[in-house]
Amino acid sequence: MQGGYIGKILRVDLTSGAISREDLPAEDILRKYIGGVGLGVKILNEELAEGTEPLSPNNRLIFMTGPMTGTKYPCSSDTSLITLNANTGYTVGASHTHGYFGAYLKFAGYDGMIIQGASKKPVYLWICDDKVEIRGAAALWGKDTHETEDLVKAKVGAPKVSVAAIGPAGENLVHGGAIEVDYYHLFSKAGVGAIMGSKKLKAIAVKGSGKVRVANSTQLNDIIKEWNDMAFQEGKSPALHKAGITKLYEVIVGNNYFSAHKNLLSPVEGREWTRRMVEGWKEFKITPKACWSCPVACTYRSEITSGPHKGFVATLGGGGESHEGSAGIVGIMDPGTVHYLTDLNDRLGVDSAEIGCCLGLAFELYERGLITKEQTDGLELKWGNAEAAEALLRKIVNREGFGKIFADGPKKAAETLGGDAPKYVIHVKGAGYNMHDWRPAWGLMLGQVTAGAGACWQHGFANDMLPELDLEYSACNPLFKMEGLVEAMAKSSKKRVWQDCWGGCFIGDLIEFSGGAFLPVHALAATVGWRDFNFDEAMAVGHRVITLERIFNIKRGLTIESDLDIGPRLLEPPADGVAEGKSIAPYLRDLIKEFYEYMGWDKETGKPTLDILQRLDLVEAAKGL
Repeated sequence: MQGGYIGKILRVDLTSGAISREDLPAEDILRKYIGGVGLGVKILNEELAEGTEPLSPNNRLIFMTGPMTGTKYPCSSDTSLITLNANTGYTVGASHTHGYFGAYLKFAGYDGMIIQGASKKPVYLWICDDKVEIRGAAALWGKDTHETEDLVKAKVGAPKVSVAAIGPAGENLVHGGAIEVDYYHLFSKAGVGAIMGSKKLKAIAVKGSGKVRVANSTQLNDIIKEWNDMAFQEGKSPALHKAGITKLYEVIVGNNYFSAHKNLLSPVEGREWTRRMVEGWKEFKITPKACWSCPVACTYRSEITSGPHKGFVATLGGGGESHEGSAGIVGIMDPGTVHYLTDLNDRLGVDSAEIGCCLGLAFELYERGLITKEQTDGLELKWGNAEAAEALLRKIVNREGFGKIFADGPKKAAETLGGDAPKYVIHVKGAGYNMHDWRPAWGLMLGQVTAGAGACWQHGFANDMLPELDLEYSACNPLFKMEGLVEAMAKSSKKRVWQDCWGGCFIGDLIEFSGGAFLPVHALAATVGWRDFNFDEAMAVGHRVITLERIFNIKRGLTIESDLDIGPRLLEPPADGVAEGKSIAPYLRDLIKEFYEYMGWDKETGKPTLDILQRLDLVEAAKGL
């Protein structure tokens, strides 16, 4: 290939200390899986023995870039992290980060790296071109993610270093442990921080002096110009610029979706919470912080200018889910406190969606009188009590007192607490989910429960939140309309997973909704040199990867009942709002079966049929299914 790929994967065995370099697969394999999540899932399926536990030394952490990561193409900053999901325990785990980590890894000479084994003592990994070292990290253990990043940068003594680090949550193997990257980003899904902690790997620092070759730079530059012209003409980039928190929440409200508020008890109150946050954040001093080759800059430095945390500076990622999981879910209404708590989740190294489901459950049980102040170590878990929320968060992360009950996830916590607790818990397959209230958006909800990597954005927007013009939908699906719902969600899923393969950012990909889905397809062709690569082939890549995830998961016990393993709160009719009295629950099993059939899987079991395995060249991968 003439460009895009570097050609090497770094492998690190923390048990033996061995470090090796391997060639990428052959070109025909790369064309089927591209890179990112696609290539990562293929490697995981081939290398991970059935029966392996997520926190076993034999589990893999597979960091994989896409062929366009590190190029000049807009928002080409993605790094995928593929593993056996520690939050669900038995599915693929797929997480993503941005910033500079993926670009620097490629500049150092690697398309990806595979980390296996486990060290007996804390270590960090230093990658600088050909120099790769496993170094002691005893002095870093116990530090938060920001402190770790600063200390590692001082130790390696080099500018332009990207650092991925775990905090106390990962060290203590807490459900939902995350890996923070470059202050503003997280590998947040699949409990990857706990897996990294189980390997005693505190951080990874990477720096490189190389670059990514491009097969046809003139053609790529023309495509980049077209991307920018379309973005600014449509108003997408300026709208998302300066953090995007205001614009993104306006989209949520405008489409009748609601923020996760008070454990989803009142969507109307969630809508009011959103309005208050947007108005409050407008007063803060917001400084955008762009990723590699990013004209959008959705991450930001937020200086809080009012309230109890006035003067505090938070470093936050784009989107709104983290605000809801860290604070909205328990009814915290002060905008500055919301930013403070969101930042604290990042520093402690935990996915706020997972912790949010735990906090919401605890607060609702307390408000209902089902747990007492004596049980909560004296914490008054009343809606809006920010001090109690912070204290419980720290207890969970440190596995202390009442917090220990929640350190293994929301579903297990509800089972431990017993009584009516399982009635009020929010979870999908035992784990948290994307922290908005998706009960009015049935396509999005269906995508959450069937996603191969656990509840996540793998389903795209399912033509629910924004009209996917590039998939030839001129308008969003009407709410609660069954006709066409599955087809739209399935098409959106294929496109979303393809995006996770080439190395782009989800928020950056919003430009595609203006009809620009062909742009990354053409950009990949120009970058790698595949002149005949087209959109149909890209969608086939997404279909192949989703089906391979299904194969992996079924081998480890997934059935249709797994896809129906959902907390009751997500299935009950909302008390108010646009979906008042309506629930997807009566239709969900049939919708799941229809999705299976659309994907070419057996309608009753979800197992891929021989026909689709042959069409997607997955017969060998499915052996033993």
